Amino acid sequence: MSEATVTISYNDFKKMELVVGLVTSVQPHPNADKLYLITVNLGTEERQLVAGLKPYYTAEELKGKYIVVLANLEPRPVRGVMSQGMLLAAQAGDQVVIISPERPLTPGAKVL
Repeated sequence: MSEATVTISYNDFKKMELVVGLVTSVQPHPNADKLYLITVNLGTEERQLVAGLKPYYTAEELKGKYIVVLANLEPRPVRGVMSQGMLLAAQAGDQVVIISPERPLTPGAKVL
């Protein structure tokens, strides 16, 4: 953590709804070279996420992958396409890695 890191309260942290999702489809974004349109099964529904993963993952590597999704993030357009959540990933230098459960879980499982 950097010195400029802002802390949040535990109550703010509890507001985040982190769930396991299963990537069911990956398409190129029509208006951006580095973005994918990712369809994710969250158990009770499917959501579309817009993610800047093209430089790091092929569509084939993403399809069928279990990921962690911030499901209660306010939807917003990204380059003209609505994104309905955000997947979690870590970055170290030029390397980006998606955060995923150690073993497959039922889509919609809560991250504690």
